[in-house]
This record gives sequence, structure tokens and C-alpha cells, in this order.
Amino acid sequence: MNDLSRKFAAAYFTMVTRLRDRQEGATAAEYALLVALISVVIIGTVTALGGQIDRAFTKVSQAISTANG
Repeated sequence: MNDLSRKFAAAYFTMVTRLRDRQEGATAAEYALLVALISVVIIGTVTALGGQIDRAFTKVSQAISTANG
């Protein structure tokens, strides 16, 4: 390993150690991004599966109605 490689490796491990040992919490911007991403996933899932979910609830509702007479 040459001198430059050793310096790079030492700097890399120092940076990783500092990042790992940070005790700061997530900022409001990070939480906002997480909420936005989760919202997009939920909207996409409901849009993609909406028809199937609607048919399932209709089927269950009809089964309950016929069971009650």
C-alpha cells in the first residue's frame, strides 16, 4: 500500500467513524422527505390496487348481506 492509499484509507475511516458517532437527530427537512416518499408510495399502491380492494369489499359486503338473510 503506498502512502497516498494509506492517507486515503485513514481519512475514510475517520470520516466513517465521525458519521457513525453523530448523536444528532434527523432534521425537519429529512422528516418531510420521508413523509412525502411514504405518501407517494401509499397513493401509488391505492391507485394500482384500488379496483381490486373495492371488489373485495363489495364481495364481503354481499356475503354478509346474504348471510343475514
